[in-house]
Amino acid sequence: MENGSDSSRYWYGASDEDRRRRAVDVLQAFRVYRAAEVAMRRRTRESMSMGENELLVLRYLLKAAGQQRQVSPSELTRYLGVSTASTTAIVDRLEKSGHVTRVPHPTDRRSIFIVATAASDDEVRATLGSMHARMMSAVVDMTPEESSAVIACLGRLQDAVDQVDPHPVDAATAH
Repeated sequence: MENGSDSSRYWYGASDEDRRRRAVDVLQAFRVYRAAEVAMRRRTRESMSMGENELLVLRYLLKAAGQQRQVSPSELTRYLGVSTASTTAIVDRLEKSGHVTRVPHPTDRRSIFIVATAASDDEVRATLGSMHARMMSAVVDMTPEESSAVIACLGRLQDAVDQVDPHPVDAATAH
């Protein structure tokens, strides 16, 4: 006959230790995936000769174009969380490399929009297209239950990291 703890697992499920081990395994798998994604983004930036913010801007502009939206420099500043001077420098570099153009606002002659060029859309598709196809292939055959579990898990993880509070400032050291 089995001891009490083994037989209770049969009837009542995994122990706290088993649950914790599974949780650690899931978090480790996400860490490994995240490291692979960071490395892929680095390789993409290098192959396109862009910095992180330039690539973020380009992807943002391409998404906006797909939604038939115009993007102002101030919108890019808010999106990136950088200064207006930094945004101007980023747009200048992207314009010089042929990835974006500045177009006049149709009704406000003092305003402009930033638009990704067709060539940049082609370059992004060529650079990332096969990777996106491999990613789609990795998940397309998931069952509805598997998809729901992954989506729910990622949502809970996003909530967990979004709720991280900044370190409180010590009044004695803040001057």
